[in-house]
Amino acid sequence: MNRIVLLCFVLLLSSCSNQDWRTASREPAGIASTPKEDTRAVIEFYAADAFSWRGWFAVHPWIALKGANASQYTVYEVIGWRLNRGLSVVRDYKTETPDRYWYGSKPKLLLSIKGEQAAKLIPKIQDAIHRYPWANEYTVFPGPNSNTFVAWVGQQVPELELDLPFSAIGSGYITK
Repeated sequence: MNRIVLLCFVLLLSSCSNQDWRTASREPAGIASTPKEDTRAVIEFYAADAFSWRGWFAVHPWIALKGANASQYTVYEVIGWRLNRGLSVVRDYKTETPDRYWYGSKPKLLLSIKGEQAAKLIPKIQDAIHRYPWANEYTVFPGPNSNTFVAWVGQQVPELELDLPFSAIGSGYITK
């Protein structure tokens, strides 16, 4: 029995393509259009397998918003280790490439809204982000975590009709 457990453990560790998060790919996946290519307002929700063996079970999601004629997207995500630095877990940053690999895992586009509809919904999404009730809390399981954050935004802006994958562990942390 111990040999089976050891074998499973070794297989699990050896199956991880990126042993070091510092060298794992963060390159653009080529999913998002650049702000120069598409000047419309854009809302995009992404998810990628979590880093290392966690990716077998869970995803890490994020939100990318770009106003009409904006030169960059603003990406919003929840990162648990920020609490160790006394920061909110909600992180935002500007980028031309919101579809970057999540430490070696290629993202999937969960939702994309462009144009007039996006322009109308962006302020509602930003408001929901600023009202996120667990900005100073993080627990991998059962939440609140990065999936809780994206689910919260989706619940607050039902017009998005956001559908998270089954592996969005923590998305059920919120209640309606």
